[in-house]
Amino acid sequence: MTKSLFDSFETVSTKQWKQKIQFDLKGADYNEALIYKSLEGIDIKPFYNQEDNIENSSVSHPSTWKNCIKIVVNSANIGNQKALEAIKKGAESIHFVILQEDIDPNSLLQHITVATCVFIETKFLSPSYVQQLNHIAKKASLSIYILTDIINNLASTGNWYKTLQEDHTALEQITKNDHLKNNISIDIGLYQNAGATMVQQLAYGLAHANEYLNHFETSSSTFLEKTPVVFKVAIGGNYFFEIAKLRALRLLWSTLAPAYNATTECHILAYPSYRNKTILDYNVNMLRTTTECMSAILGGADTIQNLPYDDIYHLENDFGTRISLNQLLVLKNESYFDLVANPASGSYYIESITKQMADKALSLFKNIEENGGFLKQLKSGIIQKKIKESAEKEQELFDSQKIILTGTNKYQNPEEHIPEFQKTVFPEKRVRKTLLPPIITKRLSLEIERKAIQP
Repeated sequence: MTKSLFDSFETVSTKQWKQKIQFDLKGADYNEALIYKSLEGIDIKPFYNQEDNIENSSVSHPSTWKNCIKIVVNSANIGNQKALEAIKKGAESIHFVILQEDIDPNSLLQHITVATCVFIETKFLSPSYVQQLNHIAKKASLSIYILTDIINNLASTGNWYKTLQEDHTALEQITKNDHLKNNISIDIGLYQNAGATMVQQLAYGLAHANEYLNHFETSSSTFLEKTPVVFKVAIGGNYFFEIAKLRALRLLWSTLAPAYNATTECHILAYPSYRNKTILDYNVNMLRTTTECMSAILGGADTIQNLPYDDIYHLENDFGTRISLNQLLVLKNESYFDLVANPASGSYYIESITKQMADKALSLFKNIEENGGFLKQLKSGIIQKKIKESAEKEQELFDSQKIILTGTNKYQNPEEHIPEFQKTVFPEKRVRKTLLPPIITKRLSLEIERKAIQP
């Protein structure tokens, strides 16, 4: 029998490694010099090995992932044309964001086949509209996911669509459509784009979901037993941590769901964050979105929707959309990211931060529930305050160049070409009456850009 290669080498213990490192540090303190504490309060060591005794979390991981294109719909016919064109170019999923209730769903979904997953998000709350989609799904056997999230609307705008009772009644009616892949989504991306830490994102996302679970348990509804929720997750630039974040999310959901007899299966729709995207040296956004999509793939997202590099200042355009789709096609068809099953499994480092992140998020989630739940803390402003504190801490690190965005707060081009804006890049404060303070999203580079462009 051939002797194992690993048997040819002596086992080196953690103690021996640390002694060698301490010797090479020439008297410098090991903890001060080499232990890095993240914004999440997780200690990052310089090395990991079997003695860390991190049990494989056995997180479920999809066998592959589908790429997705987002289309904002003002016209049913134009939205349909854009979708069919994207499918021809390699899109496997379409995410429609429908702005008005008079958009005809039959025209919008015409000629889309069963091979394409369709995500539909409406900027209004209408059970009758979802009922039309349910009829189309039944007739054409389409896989349609409905991204209904009334709590996200409250958190992001400060108001319900109508009232708490009317919104929940509408949601109950929407969940009765049984030919749709799902009826409820949890938008964790809001918290990421507002500056929450990853632990906060996971805990708030879990508490957010728990509000729905509590409501439907009280109403004796059983649809969650067979219908998975969709988590919309924004992916930032911290490569390995973002991989761990998605793995921790599945782990946490599989822990919470059985308490309500809900399915432990969930669908993760991941997309790059807006928080670290820039106008200065804007082409670097392509590099950022590429690594963020890689994190989403390795972390186990079911569907990945890329962000066009010029999305923060340009309207939807053919070039930006084509590049964003091509990035995903290269990762799948040329880099073969979909050929290895669960590639992050067994990595001592990723398994370690996954467990720590999940443990910290679960602890924060329990604290939220012990103090009245997510909606109560949102209405009292506690959630907004905690996110603001985290965002300010991250902003300080960015301003002091401890977080670097190339071309923006470091290595800035003195002959920078400022693109023509087709969107509002520097939003002005609007005073409006709300039930509670909304959670405000903000890019890290906003103030530097404001000074560079409007000196």
